[in-house]
Amino acid sequence: MRAALTWRDKAEHCIYDLAFKPDGTQLIVAAGNRLLVYDTSDGTLIQPLKGHKDTVYCVAYAKDGKRFASGSADKMVICHLLWLFVCFNQGLWSPEQKSVSKHKTSSKITCCSWTNDGQYLALGMFNGVVSIRNKNGEEKVKIERAGGASSPIWSICWNPSRDERNDILAVADWGQKLSFYQLSGKQIGKDRMLNFDPCCVSYFTKGEYILLGGSDKQVSLFTKDGVRLGTIGEQSSWVWTCKVKPDSNYVVIGCQDGTISFYQLIFSTVHGLYKDRYAYRDSMTDVIVQHLITEQKVRIKGRELVKKIAIYKNRLAIQMPEKILIYELYSDDSSDMYYRVKEKIAKKFECNLLVVCSEHIILCQEKRLQCLSFRGIKEREWLMESLIRYIKVIGGPPGREGLLVGLKNGQILKIFVDNAFAIVLLKQSTAVRCLDMSASRNKLAVVDENDTCLVYDIHTKELLFQEPNANSVAWNTQCEDMLCFSGGGYLNIKASNFPVHQQKLQGFVVGYNGSKIFCLHAFSMSAVEVPQSAPMYQYLERKMFKEAYQIACLGVTDTDWKELAMEALEGLEFETAKKAFTRVRDLRYLELISSIEERKKLGESNNELFLADVYAYQGKFHEAAKLYRKSGRESLALEMYSDLRMFDHAKDFLRSGDPRDTKMLIKKQADWAKNINEPKAAVEMYLSAGEHMKAIEISGDHGWVDMLIEIARKLDKAEREPLLKCAFYFKKLANPGYAAETYMKVGDLKALVHLHVETHHWEEAFALCEKHPEFKDDVYVPYAQWLAENDRFEEAQKAFHKAGRQHEAVRVLEQLTHNAVLESRFNDAAYYYWMLSMQCLDIAQENEQQKTEMLQKFHHFQHLAEVYHAYHTIHRYTEEPFSFHSPETLFNISRFLLHSLTKETPLGISKVNTLFALAKQSKALGAYKLARHAYDKLQGLQIPARFQKSIELGSLTIRSKPFHDSEELVPLCYRCSTNNPLLNNLGNVCVNCRQPFVFSASSYEVLHLVEFYLEDGITDEEAVALIDLEAPRLNKRENKCRDGKRGTVLERERDLPVNCSLK
Repeated sequence: MRAALTWRDKAEHCIYDLAFKPDGTQLIVAAGNRLLVYDTSDGTLIQPLKGHKDTVYCVAYAKDGKRFASGSADKMVICHLLWLFVCFNQGLWSPEQKSVSKHKTSSKITCCSWTNDGQYLALGMFNGVVSIRNKNGEEKVKIERAGGASSPIWSICWNPSRDERNDILAVADWGQKLSFYQLSGKQIGKDRMLNFDPCCVSYFTKGEYILLGGSDKQVSLFTKDGVRLGTIGEQSSWVWTCKVKPDSNYVVIGCQDGTISFYQLIFSTVHGLYKDRYAYRDSMTDVIVQHLITEQKVRIKGRELVKKIAIYKNRLAIQMPEKILIYELYSDDSSDMYYRVKEKIAKKFECNLLVVCSEHIILCQEKRLQCLSFRGIKEREWLMESLIRYIKVIGGPPGREGLLVGLKNGQILKIFVDNAFAIVLLKQSTAVRCLDMSASRNKLAVVDENDTCLVYDIHTKELLFQEPNANSVAWNTQCEDMLCFSGGGYLNIKASNFPVHQQKLQGFVVGYNGSKIFCLHAFSMSAVEVPQSAPMYQYLERKMFKEAYQIACLGVTDTDWKELAMEALEGLEFETAKKAFTRVRDLRYLELISSIEERKKLGESNNELFLADVYAYQGKFHEAAKLYRKSGRESLALEMYSDLRMFDHAKDFLRSGDPRDTKMLIKKQADWAKNINEPKAAVEMYLSAGEHMKAIEISGDHGWVDMLIEIARKLDKAEREPLLKCAFYFKKLANPGYAAETYMKVGDLKALVHLHVETHHWEEAFALCEKHPEFKDDVYVPYAQWLAENDRFEEAQKAFHKAGRQHEAVRVLEQLTHNAVLESRFNDAAYYYWMLSMQCLDIAQENEQQKTEMLQKFHHFQHLAEVYHAYHTIHRYTEEPFSFHSPETLFNISRFLLHSLTKETPLGISKVNTLFALAKQSKALGAYKLARHAYDKLQGLQIPARFQKSIELGSLTIRSKPFHDSEELVPLCYRCSTNNPLLNNLGNVCVNCRQPFVFSASSYEVLHLVEFYLEDGITDEEAVALIDLEAPRLNKRENKCRDGKRGTVLERERDLPVNCSLK
């Protein structure tokens, strides 16, 4: 920081106060009893004002800049809104008030300051007390300082910054201390000793710095925390007032002898840069390290003025007035931003430049370079021929780093910190301003005092090229042949020996890494992303694909990558093209390159053919076709045109070629017509190309029956596959007549039979079956299945019989019966079982081998038919609210079922329902013993909830009934005239003669019928004739018939008269 005197003037009297107009254009000075108005730009006295009769001690401008006020020893105030202070009184006046309201204070008021919001006023008093009051004059806080009356408060000021969380008051007293307080009266930090009597304190507009002046005859600059930074201007008398021009770095000073001095403060940039880390000074005492790529920042706070900064790899050096601090990173991570103190050199150094290495610091003092260890020990020193203008670390092993040094006399040196001898790289005639060395250390860029950028070959000392209008230069750390330089408001990028590419940029280039250029503008460092498109295209123009790829890797747009990939591909530089297409993720071209590489591995070396493929992929079809023809591969050109549906171009290309190629072209054109939804054109083309199958498929899929008929009739009968396809589509499109015609043309009788069966044209199928009996199964089996599906079971059975599928007939009926049982259709189940029994009887008559088995099934199915027929009534009785049968009928049916279920219970029949019906009807008809037996049996079964209450009640009430059955209900055996019990353990047979009972199919009463067996020699016809006769007397023959051997069954119950019996 340095102060430059802008202008100075001298008044006749002491300058007690100053005030700037809010816009900074005018300065009001209190000099004696006059007010002087100055133009701040050049110090011109605009106008002296007279209005007071005595010395003016204070002036202040209104915030709107429209008026100002002055206070004088004549007790007059010319103002808009102002606090008045007179000895031990304070008063508030405003234009709305007729008088000034006054408040007493304990001591003489020497100074005052409003807070930013104008709500509170701080008063500094002669007795060392600070009083903070609201705008009504009421004291809110009283600060009593340690010095008391011996340390009068001579100047106070509130920090104007709006970024501070609390209002901060700076207090300067003649105890030679500077202190800071919050609005609450709490002190911030400790008192700062000044070593002089302060007469004035003033903040910068944003509150970052403080000005203090007084008996030391100078104005000092402090941080907002009270750290002294330096002197602004030394004067010949006490400084009574100093102020900062609003929103600027200009300071005005008023002295005891009437001197008015106007200074400009120049804050130099203190910073350091290494690759992507930039360290700079902030608030004069702090250091901020910024990562230019990630934009991370870390602040290192200090309490002293930062004079120099140097950064290198993981090292950071900060020079302060009395010491140098060496910092290091916590880790080796490239993104780590945390520093810690490594060493502290507690010595005062004077130097122009500071450089830090891994184990040393380098101090530059005019012509002298000194190398010091981190402990402050001087290890080496170099003395140059001229002033050192530039120095930079260019890397190297730790402890052996190299330095690049530029001198005013144009000499450029390389120095190693472990070597006492400097190496002269080259000597030029002009002074050096900036230096940089390329990544491979083969080239050197120099900016001289004439703003010329010169590039040398270090080994040959040859000047490679030079460019004008340069103020700084930097090589790209990732590309040997690229550098950039700034100057004249432009950024210049140069690659190899190509012309310079320019773009607008303000500032100085300090680094170039990949596609990022680090630029210092004013006091800020920024990383500018610069696309490398221009130099890449310069390389492409010269077909330097590998170099262009290296430039593109630094940072170009996707469009540039595609252009590079295409150019490399056309130049048959496949490796570069592959890398470029990989960057843009173009799988299509990557597949092309991969296929070309595979072909090259197999020995193919025709570059024209490769280039033709490239042109085809790029859409340059005519150029590709020419190269295909030139390479003798016309078929590839034809295939390309066909795939692109460019059939006219293909025909022009083909002209009078091979007929096979013409046919193939027509076929592809037909495929294309099909794909673009032109099916009729596609069919015609397929037919002309002989592709009948595809034509038939398209016609069939679109339902064009007429087209199919035309095709089928034109085809020869030897072409079976197309004809069968036509027949298939005829069937699909519900045109069986044309399908039959087509099958007849082919001679496929089996397919014709299947067609009739599928369309249920049974008459035609039967007619064909009569002519060709071998298709009997193919006709009658589907016919029987169709009948069964349509509930025509008798006809279905006949059809199964006719087809010789008797077991299938039985299986179908068994399945129907099972379904009826599951659906509780017990009447239907009884009917199906009866049909099954009849079917088994027929099979027994026809097949002698299965007679025994079928007769057993006959009796079994007959029994099931009777059981399900009877259970149908019981089921309806238990499930429906009303019954159409009399109690006697229900009683007989339930007894019949109970005696029929002694061995096993068929599927679907419930014993609970049967016993429940029997118990209720037995109780109602007086068969109490049987009813009690039924209720007892029910107790051992799982009873549904709906019967539970009724059964439990019946079980209790039946106990009150007599334990016997009504004699009217006892059944009689009409063979042996024995009364049988109602509960018969033998079943539905007589307990005496074992004669089975014959029941009525409606009331299930025992019929007056008996079963008898004929003697050998009596035919069935003779027996029927004898039955029709009147009953003869009992004779020996009949006795023999009674005691003889049993014969075969004569007739079922329905064929015998009711009154027929044996005596």
